Amino acid sequence: MSQHYEMIYILRPDLSEEQANQAVTKYQDFLIKNNAIDIKVNVWGKRRLAYPIQKKLDGIYVQFNYQADGTQIEPLERIMRLEEDVLRYLTIKVEEDLIEQTSELDNNEINPEIVKKSEELDNNNPKTSEAKTVEPIASED
Repeated sequence: MSQHYEMIYILRPDLSEEQANQAVTKYQDFLIKNNAIDIKVNVWGKRRLAYPIQKKLDGIYVQFNYQADGTQIEPLERIMRLEEDVLRYLTIKVEEDLIEQTSELDNNEINPEIVKKSEELDNNNPKTSEAKTVEPIASED
């Protein structure tokens, strides 16, 4: 049975654009050869890491969303573990309700009710506040 998976991995920041694209293509081809379907690739680009990894402060983030039976995960992670260009990787199984939510976001649909409620909140809460004068408390000597 096919499950939805999300994999995020971080490549070394000193890779050229061509080398990074080759790495992405390499892992994408691996998934295709191992019967993964509906593969979506999202390259986030170079971002600051939360903490240094292998003395690197930045990394190239890549996200894969795909459907597979789960047998592809272990071999792919083994390849990434041995690869010097990959700093970190993580694969998770995505729940069905989250898939529906993200597909709605992918369609770039904006719910008019949410926009209307947001505008109402903005009108009720003005961003500028009036300065209030506070009188000093008289001390009893």
